[in-house]
Amino acid sequence: MMDDPSPSQRHPPCQPWVVQNGWSSATPPVPFHNPLPSFPHLSLGSPPGQSSSFNHLQASSNCSPSDVAALSSRHNNKNSMQYFNHVDQSVQTIPPRSLPLTNEGMQPCNLHQMSLYSSPSSYQATASLFQPPYIYQGQLNGPQSPPQNHLPVSPPFAGQCVNQSKECSPQPVFDGANLGSSVGYSRNHASPTSPIQHQPQWTVSTHFSGPTDNFVPNSVAQDKNQTPKSPSSESRYGLDPELLPSVVKVMAEDKAEWEGKVFVSEHFSRLPPLATTSCVVEDRGNTSPFAIRSTSYCVPCEGQMALLTHLPLGALVTPLVKENVEEKPLPLCKDTDCVVGCRWCGASMCPAMGWQDCGQRFYCPFCGKLTEVPWQHYQHTKGVEAVRVDKDTRPELSMGSYEILNSQKGEPPALLLAIDVSASALRGGHLEFVTQQIRTLLTSLNREVGDSLSDVRVGLMTYDSRIHLYDLSLHLSRPHMLVITETDDLQLPVREGLVVSLRDGVESIDSVLQLIPQFSADSDETIEVSIELPVKAGLAVLQGLGCPGKLLIFHSADLIETGNTNSSSGFFGTNKPKSIFQPSEQAISLAKECISHGCGIHLYVLSHQDVGGAWPGHIPYLTGGALHTYSHLQGELDRERFSTDLKKIVEADTGYKAELKIFVSKDLRVSGCYGLFVPGPSPGHVTMATIDGGTTMAVELAHTRALDESRGAAIQVVLSYSSQTGERRTRIHTLTLRCSRQLQDTFRNYQAQTLLTFYCKKMYCAVLERPLQELREELQTEATQALASYRKHCCSSSVSAGQLVLPQYLRALPVYINSLRKSEVLLPGLRSSIHQRLQQRCQVLGMDAGSTATHFYPQLLPLPQSVNGYTPSKPEEALRCSAASLEPRGLYLIHAPLTLLLWVGTQVPASTLVKLFNISCFSSLPSGETKLPALENTFSTSVRSLINTLNSQAFCTRKLVVVKQGDTCEEALQRHLVEDKSPNGGASYADFLYHLHVNSVRLLQ
Repeated sequence: MMDDPSPSQRHPPCQPWVVQNGWSSATPPVPFHNPLPSFPHLSLGSPPGQSSSFNHLQASSNCSPSDVAALSSRHNNKNSMQYFNHVDQSVQTIPPRSLPLTNEGMQPCNLHQMSLYSSPSSYQATASLFQPPYIYQGQLNGPQSPPQNHLPVSPPFAGQCVNQSKECSPQPVFDGANLGSSVGYSRNHASPTSPIQHQPQWTVSTHFSGPTDNFVPNSVAQDKNQTPKSPSSESRYGLDPELLPSVVKVMAEDKAEWEGKVFVSEHFSRLPPLATTSCVVEDRGNTSPFAIRSTSYCVPCEGQMALLTHLPLGALVTPLVKENVEEKPLPLCKDTDCVVGCRWCGASMCPAMGWQDCGQRFYCPFCGKLTEVPWQHYQHTKGVEAVRVDKDTRPELSMGSYEILNSQKGEPPALLLAIDVSASALRGGHLEFVTQQIRTLLTSLNREVGDSLSDVRVGLMTYDSRIHLYDLSLHLSRPHMLVITETDDLQLPVREGLVVSLRDGVESIDSVLQLIPQFSADSDETIEVSIELPVKAGLAVLQGLGCPGKLLIFHSADLIETGNTNSSSGFFGTNKPKSIFQPSEQAISLAKECISHGCGIHLYVLSHQDVGGAWPGHIPYLTGGALHTYSHLQGELDRERFSTDLKKIVEADTGYKAELKIFVSKDLRVSGCYGLFVPGPSPGHVTMATIDGGTTMAVELAHTRALDESRGAAIQVVLSYSSQTGERRTRIHTLTLRCSRQLQDTFRNYQAQTLLTFYCKKMYCAVLERPLQELREELQTEATQALASYRKHCCSSSVSAGQLVLPQYLRALPVYINSLRKSEVLLPGLRSSIHQRLQQRCQVLGMDAGSTATHFYPQLLPLPQSVNGYTPSKPEEALRCSAASLEPRGLYLIHAPLTLLLWVGTQVPASTLVKLFNISCFSSLPSGETKLPALENTFSTSVRSLINTLNSQAFCTRKLVVVKQGDTCEEALQRHLVEDKSPNGGASYADFLYHLHVNSVRLLQ
């Protein structure tokens, strides 16, 4: 195991690992000890004077130079590393970094060279190789030996052996060699005739000696001018993190290519821009990648080939995605005017249909059958490709995305407000503020004449141990309260007047909201108030009116357990993880009722405690709603968050009683669907109570037979929903992909952000039934096997075992996978509460690809400080998420979808603190949740403007938390520095990548 679990997670220590460090130009390299001691030696390089042993290997296709990143270490007489660029034939000298030392020298081991590639029969036997004890010894999470005390060690001088042993081994270092313009990590334009040094071997030994928990620091004094590095940033194998593939650089390159530009989405679309890049999409027969984003834009023709990649085949689906302001609005056509789709499978008309017999019938790629065209919609075809003459005038024939307006119109949705008036709620003092905010919001909606929300129907109810309904009929002189005491079997006394139009009944609603804070506590404080009670009452109202709607519950009483109790057993051992994450049967049953009636639940818990009580978020999230928690509403910051959250939810563009159908090519099938919904009998058919523009699901595909390379593959998503005005609409997205029989084409059309989002949704859904350690191991295993497969089948160049080989667009995949593995959901820490983990799981499950990528690799933005009185208006480029990126004289914003942190260094000038916080002393600066003062200077204005811009991009209102360097709350920042070792024991990026490489090479032996 690589990751150090929390003390309560540790098991009896396993066999320790030992590493040795030292540099000498006179002595031959000596291998360091094997982190997987149950296996033989592994040579990751070629010894001096020995050529590579890979020239005799064969592969399915050639590997371009841009797909190889050197991982080898080179040495010269000055004990420095050399980086070799195969493009410009340049050499760059890189200072070495030392490894942790043991207090006992290691016995030298005999070196031997092993071939990286193996025969096909050997590769087919890799399943047996990747079994315990190999997995157990190589895992990065879970039980392991006690943590090693890594002490800071400075690089040794030339010819010096740090541990004073007779023989020293060279240090393994990622060279970061650039074999192509898009894979390069650094460049040096030196002379092309510079000599290339031989590579010392990276070896792993099966023997070990000496303890692993004690290290002897170097006696040489460190350079005082060098910026101190955090212990969590150090690699236990001495790898320099700055030379590893960078997520920041990958995103910057993609933004430089596509930011603000037009991406044309055509038939058999090419690889789109990253999900984090803002661009304009032009629909020319293929849907936008923000609506359907395939894991690979080149599908393997055969299922066996897809299995060889060890990467998932599927797509991310965001059916109700909002278009860019610069893009054309989605075309809308009536159902009677559209060409009818396939009568066999039910797929809608799209450009993927193939016309035959002069347009009299068309071929459906989703079922492989022919359908006759009704005479009302017949048009003849032209050209060799048999294109209908009216193609350009019909969106269903020329557009990848369009919407159909159905002739049937139902009841418009209602907005129900349920307010807790129990004794604890009245005593808490929240009601006056809550009712005032509701009144302000409804008044603002009523003033917007012509808006669809100005005609929304609103209903009110209050509850304690009983339900209080209000008859808001216009013919009454004042509203009437109707009290229901029999809550087990709710029966509505009346139906008329429970919901009224906001425009007509705003005065009646306002009068009731004014009286609610004046209620007296009639109920007993010992009586428990259940969350399910207002949900059942709201369902009864909507069922009686025959309309869908949103139910907003404002709850103040203590949360109580209902149904089966979700105990915390297995919190660290994870023997029964479903007892933590899985909702009760009662919650699932109630969520299904809400889905059938189109009722989305949004729960506002006004006095939430992370410790104790039930977690009430299962029903809201399963119905397309959300859970909003506030520690108290007496503070200004919580009140601002509440007002913003309330306005966002009410004004959000929402679809009701949504039904999602997924069609794929006849040679494919939908094998799984992952997201925030109640699973049905078929993974290709999902029903939801409500859906918004950010709701994203992951769809997994599998082959049923070989695909036709000429026809390609097609995916169609059909969403049927009711709009805010009650109109029934159908939105269609169709994506066509090319197929290939070359494995290399499939690998090069994967994107790391898409795979991260897919893995996240799949694993976060799997936590309901499977142990967390098993899921972490599965992520590591799939990543290792994918690298081994790409190395074996797609790279025929002469690469040594010490060279890291990655597909061009998967350079960031290792750091993403490592961040997912050590997330709070899959690897909890000592400070992780069950409520926090449950909340984070549901929030991340509903995110799209861009938000998911930012969540698992936050943006670390340095704030531009004034120089000579000038303050830049824009922030600098993002930095790598590591403690090494933080300077004591700097200010940094950490931006993630759920978090916004402001880190303040100890050496920030007093003038800067005054401009931003109006405080001149660092020690007087308060840490924690705060609001920046509105000061009249350029620096304060630019920082507050940046924060407002980032908050507008987030789907929920976030707290701004100030983190001071060296403060106890700095652990909140450490969890977001994903390239470092995390506080919950997660491995650093450098160590995880090292193990992926070593294990992938070992699979090919």
